[in-house]
Amino acid sequence: MASEQKSTKSSVIRRLTRYALLYKLRIAAALLVLCCAVGAELAGPYIAKTIIDKHISSVQLPWYEISLQQAAGSGTPYVELDGKAYVRNDWAQPGDQDAKLFGADAIRRAGKEVRFMQLGGAMYLIGGADRYDGNWSLQTGPGQGEAVAQVSRSGEAPQAYPARKLSASEVVSLYQYDTGAVFRWLWLFVGLLVLAGVLHYVQAYALQSTALRIIQRMRMDLMRHIQQIPIRYFDNTPIGQVVSRIANDTEAIKDLFMSFMATFVVSTINIGGIYIALFLLDFRLALVTLIFIPVFIVVMYVHLKFSRKYITVMRARLSDMNAMISESIAVMPIVQAFRQERARLDEFEVLNEDRYRNNVKQFRVFSLSSRNFTGLVGALFTAGTIWYFGGQSLQTAISFGVFYAFIDYLGRFFQPIIGIFDQLMNAQRAMVSAEKVFYLLDLEGRELEEAVGLPRPQGHVVFDNVTFGYKEGEPVLRGITFEAKQGETVALVGHTGSGKSSIMNLLLGFYEPSSGSIRIDGANIAGMSKQALRKHMGIVLQDPFLFAGNIKFNVSLYNEGIDETRVRQALADVGAAPFIEQLPGGYNEPVVERGSTLSAGQRQLISFARALAFDPAILILDEATASIDSETEGLIQRALQVVSEGRTTFVIAHRLSTIREADLILVLNRGEIVERGTHDELMRQQGRYYRMYQLQKGGEKPAAGQSVG
Repeated sequence: MASEQKSTKSSVIRRLTRYALLYKLRIAAALLVLCCAVGAELAGPYIAKTIIDKHISSVQLPWYEISLQQAAGSGTPYVELDGKAYVRNDWAQPGDQDAKLFGADAIRRAGKEVRFMQLGGAMYLIGGADRYDGNWSLQTGPGQGEAVAQVSRSGEAPQAYPARKLSASEVVSLYQYDTGAVFRWLWLFVGLLVLAGVLHYVQAYALQSTALRIIQRMRMDLMRHIQQIPIRYFDNTPIGQVVSRIANDTEAIKDLFMSFMATFVVSTINIGGIYIALFLLDFRLALVTLIFIPVFIVVMYVHLKFSRKYITVMRARLSDMNAMISESIAVMPIVQAFRQERARLDEFEVLNEDRYRNNVKQFRVFSLSSRNFTGLVGALFTAGTIWYFGGQSLQTAISFGVFYAFIDYLGRFFQPIIGIFDQLMNAQRAMVSAEKVFYLLDLEGRELEEAVGLPRPQGHVVFDNVTFGYKEGEPVLRGITFEAKQGETVALVGHTGSGKSSIMNLLLGFYEPSSGSIRIDGANIAGMSKQALRKHMGIVLQDPFLFAGNIKFNVSLYNEGIDETRVRQALADVGAAPFIEQLPGGYNEPVVERGSTLSAGQRQLISFARALAFDPAILILDEATASIDSETEGLIQRALQVVSEGRTTFVIAHRLSTIREADLILVLNRGEIVERGTHDELMRQQGRYYRMYQLQKGGEKPAAGQSVG
């Protein structure tokens, strides 16, 4: 079972990857822009480190006190205090006029080493010490006269040295050669931030628009494939579940590409860039942080393992809820008429409660393993880093700039980890949804083939010993054999479940017979394209379906061969023109979903006009007069005569009075033809058809010698 799930998961990942590879160039370009954006963004802490170490903290480097004459002659930058020149150790460059002055031996001869230190909130000049390592402190506070700085070293007695307090202007003069460089670094820092923002916008737009394209492609594939799936699938699948696959499940997959993929890629590149920066800063610290990767991988694995089952149930319940909502809305009049509102609410509440409980469990796993765990690990490691290096001299163990940059990068390191955790739920939801979508796409279907230019058949239909069952071993039709010649009308009658609609479903190619054959003009329909088979067929249902649009559209159905003139003529021929011309919009009158603003008879007439406009060779009328009143039935009967003229017509009827003129009447019982003939022939037999007809006529028998025709 586990290996099967693993195989399914890998298959889903491969198929999602194939969809992504359709737009590989756009994704590659977005990732390249992303790398540039991350590089620009991650340069910030390094720039800050450079500013701190080379300019702000550089005042604590060794300084050398020399005479103004020596300093002026060397051409090296210096700071003047109390008639003396002070040169910082890093200001002597190899190309200077007298760089040798700043060699170790020359310094000892020319002057003395001093230090500028911040003690007690002020900057002091300290000189005279032979060494400047150790812990320095201000022995006497600022006051009249010179202060005293004391140094303590392990194993040695404390020593005191005179310290001169610097004024604010003198402190500023120490940084006079660093100000320009600091501003240049700051401008570079701001420029990189702006560049990173622009690049992040470009890559986000590119990735997300690509994700939308991927989902658009997937939805079109799904919608296209649904039209190829055999009708048998829809017999056993609630409509709401199919709608949920196309709408909700593809939306969840969209989150995978838009949110998780973008976050995962951004986070991975960020983490990679951060590790590069950490190794450049300090190799030891970077090695320690490597332990985070396996730790977080284990936590993510545990998170995925426990939360997957909850997300699977949540998606299943959402699908069930959609199916129930769709069903409830479709049969709302029945629900209200039989006062079933409370029962439907209770049933919905059970589904909703189950989804809620699993959602809570999933969030519990998410809360324990995502931000809380990551934040705790990050805080503990940061505290440990500060404790470890805080107990040592920052100048000997690590520079303050490196320490600052490391803490900054460390904080940035945990942000992408948290981002990945936050998107794991979307990723799991998307994987579960993808499994359902690909299951639907994997259902066997037939490719839609073009049926342009096919000749119109004569309409000679033969059923030859056809047997069929919706479930294997449970036939609903047995040995059905009959012939309908061109232009004839064949009526099918029988009680509910006798197999009338099943015969028409086989003729339309919705199902394949278990045995026997169905031929049209001598050709077996089993080898025909379904589009070619149905191109010259028309059907009128008991409850005709009208699409949202207008009346003209519901007749032509986007068929380019049916123009407005043909639409008007078809509506006039079936007798629908008078009531349509009285509507406010006439032939352009809007039709709401299912045509609920029109009466049953009006909808039926429009469906007859649709069949007439398409000019089918074979016409199927499925109880087309079963749900209309007697007055409208007269209009329908005349429309039926117009529509069926010159066509092979099959009529499924409960009202036997509507099929008296049929050329052949087939009486079915439990999937078998038990009687056949014309109306007069069947009445003379006084069998099943005779009893059905008399029952509908109120039990009246014809008088002796009176014709039953």
